[in-house]
Amino acid sequence: MPNSPRIRIFDTTLRDGEQSPGCSMSPQQKLVMARALDELGVDVMETGFPASSQSDREAMAMIAREVRRPTLAVLSRCLAADIETSAKALETAANPRLHVFLSTSPLHREHKLRMTREQVLESVHKHVSLARSYVGDVEFSAEDATRTEEDFLIEVARVAVAAGATTINLPDTVGFTTPEEIRGMFQRVIAGVPDSDRIIFSAHCHNDLGLAVANSLAAIEGGARQVECTVNGIGERAGNCSLEEIAMVLKVRNAFYDEDTRINTPRIVATSQLLQRLVGMPVQRNKAIVGANAFAHESGIHQHGMLRHRGTYEIMRPEDVGWESSQMVLGRHSGRAAVEQRLRALGFFLYEEELKHVFEQFKALCEQQRVVTDADLQTLMQGSATQNGYRLASMTISDVGSRANALVELSDPEGNRVAETAQGDGPVDALFGALSAATGVQLMLDSYHVHSVGIGADARGEANLSVRHEGVEYEGTGTSRDIIEASALAWLEVANRLLRQRNATADQPAATAAA
Repeated sequence: MPNSPRIRIFDTTLRDGEQSPGCSMSPQQKLVMARALDELGVDVMETGFPASSQSDREAMAMIAREVRRPTLAVLSRCLAADIETSAKALETAANPRLHVFLSTSPLHREHKLRMTREQVLESVHKHVSLARSYVGDVEFSAEDATRTEEDFLIEVARVAVAAGATTINLPDTVGFTTPEEIRGMFQRVIAGVPDSDRIIFSAHCHNDLGLAVANSLAAIEGGARQVECTVNGIGERAGNCSLEEIAMVLKVRNAFYDEDTRINTPRIVATSQLLQRLVGMPVQRNKAIVGANAFAHESGIHQHGMLRHRGTYEIMRPEDVGWESSQMVLGRHSGRAAVEQRLRALGFFLYEEELKHVFEQFKALCEQQRVVTDADLQTLMQGSATQNGYRLASMTISDVGSRANALVELSDPEGNRVAETAQGDGPVDALFGALSAATGVQLMLDSYHVHSVGIGADARGEANLSVRHEGVEYEGTGTSRDIIEASALAWLEVANRLLRQRNATADQPAATAAA
């Protein structure tokens, strides 16, 4: 029922999200994502814009055959041909919805549509009525609603409802509004539409000013009972309201909003990571809920608080959104309490003087690498952490026809020089091949990013990579004025870590035998 305290989640990852530059999906990829969205528990799934492409029509057909629980929606302009194409695409859907839209703001009316108010109202009535003749569930969206004159917006909503619309969407199409404005807009439009308690009012907010989630929450306070959003917040320009964020706000702050969703929140992280793989767009590490740092703690003060009571620095459990656990990341900001706790978890119980010595070694290691892993701590306890490992002496990158050639010279742990060459599809590929040949370490690259650190003459390049070795994931970082050299240093950071771990494991049986 429209007045239910449950907020409906209208997911438009497969339509508005896919329109984000670089995020297009094939019909098969859309089907894979649709299965995940079904498991996630979305109420409505917008699969595409059938009139725009054969690919969207194929995707809708594939999804409709397999995904039967949620409402399946498709988008259509206020054009008879579009609506007929959309209706045909919905024929096999178990719960079909036809989503019709038309711009209403004066800016769009004048420059995009070249239509008067009267013409807009006539088009809305005509095309919503046509859509309703095909399906019983029709949503009408007043595009650019937040920049539309409020009296006219109310009139448009009235006409759409009279023509048969069951959901009225008031989108913040360009992310222009603020929470206070959109809350008031929803309150006044809902009050101005007769029998509005029979209608679902929906919010569709874009993130151009970083307010999409805040505006969606304000719309809920104003009476909206459906939020249109996307996984990871992907979408046009700066993206849409983030599904995982709106769902967790309503869950964590339920006592304040007295609203919730049907989202199966432990599936959030898996769904987010699936989308990242499908479209090749990773989320930032500090992204709320699904970023790698969302439940990671490095600061000594925070770690100390977490060790006493997790509620000191976490407002939700990582398991509730699909992470295995919180991460106590050991790095240069970590304190002795966190290092001691981790050592105890690994089975090492130290006296005060021993802990002081190991902590000094730990701090020295942090100057060489950003993150210290369990394997690194075990190596410290074996007394081999001071080993420097391989160091980069020189490198040369050159083009060989359509391929690149890399020559690297390293100084090995004993101080000997090792030189190797390799070819690759590009300079970084060739470089990593040469490093692998020189060190004997095989790493499978998962992701690789470079960016600038600092500004002006002091700027340096930082390379971050994620690799796998024997099924385990490792991360490395390197910094240099030359991004290729930074890449080599990042690769060597991981290789040296693995070699220290390997040496510590080899030394352990000998030490045991001696004992």
